[in-house]
Amino acid sequence: MTSSTSGGSQGAATGAERPTVLVLGCGWLGMALAKSLVADGHKVLGTTTTPEQLDPMQAAGIEAHVLRLGTDFTPASEALLLRLLSAADVLVLNVPPRAAAAGAYPNLLRPVHRAVASAGTKHVLFVSSTSVYPDEPRVMRENDALSTRDAASDVLRAEGHFVPRYGQWKSTVVRLGGLIGPDRAPGRFLAGRRDLAQGNAPVNLVHLTDAVGVLSAIIQHGAWGHTFNVCALKHPLRRDFYPVAAQHLQLEPPTFKAGNGVSGKIIDSTLVRNTLPYKFQYDDVFGALEHS
Repeated sequence: MTSSTSGGSQGAATGAERPTVLVLGCGWLGMALAKSLVADGHKVLGTTTTPEQLDPMQAAGIEAHVLRLGTDFTPASEALLLRLLSAADVLVLNVPPRAAAAGAYPNLLRPVHRAVASAGTKHVLFVSSTSVYPDEPRVMRENDALSTRDAASDVLRAEGHFVPRYGQWKSTVVRLGGLIGPDRAPGRFLAGRRDLAQGNAPVNLVHLTDAVGVLSAIIQHGAWGHTFNVCALKHPLRRDFYPVAAQHLQLEPPTFKAGNGVSGKIIDSTLVRNTLPYKFQYDDVFGALEHS
């Protein structure tokens, strides 16, 4: 998928028009999104791989189901997925690549692709990652990594499966920077580590609040047919940010190897900012430390 505006915004849904949303993967991000959608008046269906999550999900107003992909995906799983998709207007596909072995991510999601086609799903919101971009010292925009079924990257191939070839549905891909927020404080990421490389690489992070805000805004405003980078506006260097983040938690700060060379990509999020009427809350990642 490119960053074109084909199938673009259709206007905000209101009242009874709010679409029913299936969040496939109610983990840390998916659960926060599902709760936000419920609060906005959406009927929300959600899946988890962990039965212990059913009660918290139901308590939050989410119709909760256990669904596992991969080797645990059975004919009963397929029937459940088809039923959930048939009841939903929007699928939020939030299954992280780490759920699959190397090279297996597209195969992990293939049953979902088949079910989307069979169920006549109208809209797919694919939660992806800025890891699809090469680690080169330059600005990365959406067209610097294209979703195709034969791409070298597992994640790009998986994205490509959900780009409709014949207009069966409308989809948007959201490539998130590194997620931070409650229970995912960046100060813990590198605390206490010594002589780390890439000290001059910029950080590309996004707070949970902004990730949820963008995903919700896409659904609310019908912003289909896009690929969006979602990342904080400011990109301090790793050697400047992570010691401060660790000290914020009173942890031992990491140290970085000496060197003045430029390294690392900068994720550009101009397109999503120019397309959606959403105002980012945590563009200053230093300021976000108080809320992580």
